[in-house]
Amino acid sequence: MKKFALLCLMLVTSVLSLGAFAEEEEVVDTYAYYGFEPDIVTNYISNRKKLGFVKISVELMVKVPEDLIVLEHHDPLLRAALIEILGAQTEDKVKSLTGKEEIRRECYDTLNRLLEQEIGKPLIVNLLFTKYLYD
Repeated sequence: MKKFALLCLMLVTSVLSLGAFAEEEEVVDTYAYYGFEPDIVTNYISNRKKLGFVKISVELMVKVPEDLIVLEHHDPLLRAALIEILGAQTEDKVKSLTGKEEIRRECYDTLNRLLEQEIGKPLIVNLLFTKYLYD
């Protein structure tokens, strides 16, 4: 009898925990990422006689996976904006951590502004530099 009661108790708790798990799954948002291929390489304003360059990999996070099609369609516009932003940066800004974050924020704001002009709404939730190399 005790075994039967214990078995019933285990069954009830497992069913309740499955129900709670199912509720958690419904709340989770689905995000998708769009990456620019190939990596973006451009020059920046250098203090030295040697030409400075930066190579980055950029991932754009969107909330709806269907928005990836829109980003792919506007890839050339967005890529050109990123190259323009990076090319206008100073060496000190490119090489510092705070400068890197300022550049990331400027890229994020500019790309969302361009998307708003093109399609009427900003799509990008976050912009990530997954690779950031400079010389």
